[in-house]
Amino acid sequence: MVNNHHKNLATFIHLSTFSRFIIPFGNFIGPIVLWAANKEKSEFIDKHGKQAINFQISILLYAIIIGTISVPFFIFKLFKGLDVIDFNGFHNFHINVGEPSPLLYIGGGLGALAVIAFIIELALIVKASLSARDGKLYNYPLTINFLK
Repeated sequence: MVNNHHKNLATFIHLSTFSRFIIPFGNFIGPIVLWAANKEKSEFIDKHGKQAINFQISILLYAIIIGTISVPFFIFKLFKGLDVIDFNGFHNFHINVGEPSPLLYIGGGLGALAVIAFIIELALIVKASLSARDGKLYNYPLTINFLK
């Protein structure tokens, strides 16, 4: 039986991911602490805790992948035409900002994708919190189940 206390704990597990805006890695620390302290109290809390942690790990993995793919596009554009071996100090250092290259468009597109993914992440956390408040189980989409 899921009582109000269990619903509140499950809701706070999801909402504790917002603590990352206050403390570094709070999106991992908050849910892990709440889940570990309360997972034996009910299966409802256990499932919501695992989902919240799995989602945050998945988001971190996706962000690392997008960042790894997009950074080289910006670097190639910025250092195009720059002779790195014969640098001659900073006296003749010029970056020519001419016509944008397709690499910059690809990198910018990946950056825009990251911003959209961030907004969707926030909306999914709120939706999971509301589901927990209502006593329903919620499975985040595109989540890799690290904790089963």
